[in-house]
Amino acid sequence: MIVELPTVDDTRALGERLAAVLVAGDLVVLSGPLGAGKTALVQGIGAGLGVTGPVLSPTFVIARVHRGGRIPLVHVDAYRLGSMLEVDDLDLDAALSESVTAVEWGDGLVEQLTDAHLLVRIERGIDDERRTATLQPAGDSWHRRLAALAR
Repeated sequence: MIVELPTVDDTRALGERLAAVLVAGDLVVLSGPLGAGKTALVQGIGAGLGVTGPVLSPTFVIARVHRGGRIPLVHVDAYRLGSMLEVDDLDLDAALSESVTAVEWGDGLVEQLTDAHLLVRIERGIDDERRTATLQPAGDSWHRRLAALAR
């Protein structure tokens, strides 16, 4: 599924729409260059889940847990993580079954945490703020849910 995102607000709105089909145990892996809109998408997911407090980039703390919504949101920045061993040190699988886990820069590092995940690749336009998000499901439930999201 490919979604055009002309503005940052459109990126957040995609996150909110995505939140409507998220369930506890979901893993969303975000990929894209610096400034592509990964955090903006997670902000939309947080808003859609109804979590309390601002959803900020976890760059320096690596992981933040946001509660108070329909499902807790674990927001991870894996940019500085270099191996699966470092991912294991975060103990993400301990909270995975009871929360939605969104991992920025997680492509190639965290997919094995679950049998199914959603990879969201965000690309920037060359001369403007336009973005394109490609949603790639892995696992049967994701295919069904993305079909519902596309309607």
